[in-house]
Amino acid sequence: MEQMPFELTEKAAEQVKSIQAKENKAGWCLKIGVVGGGCSGLSYKLDFTETPTEGEKAYDCKGVRLTLDPKSLLFVKGTILDFSDGLNGQGFVFNNPNAKTSCGCGSSFSA
Repeated sequence: MEQMPFELTEKAAEQVKSIQAKENKAGWCLKIGVVGGGCSGLSYKLDFTETPTEGEKAYDCKGVRLTLDPKSLLFVKGTILDFSDGLNGQGFVFNNPNAKTSCGCGSSFSA
């Protein structure tokens, strides 16, 4: 496995493991992607996959296996994935240094 191009906080890693356990997908990869769409032009996509598909990079971070396709990697390099469970709601938060603008909901951005 290669060096991780971005970080996962302990809170995010624990949340991923919890979701994997609930969905009977323990040990599966968390697939992180960037797709066109959303208020600002690009959106993050999270999914589970049993194994990386051809061309994807695989990483291990805090006990979570992650996969990224080369295109998405360009947009998320240096990003810190966190998990928030505060008053404004619950969910994963991408702290992306590559995002020039982001929308109010925090789920889309432009680079």
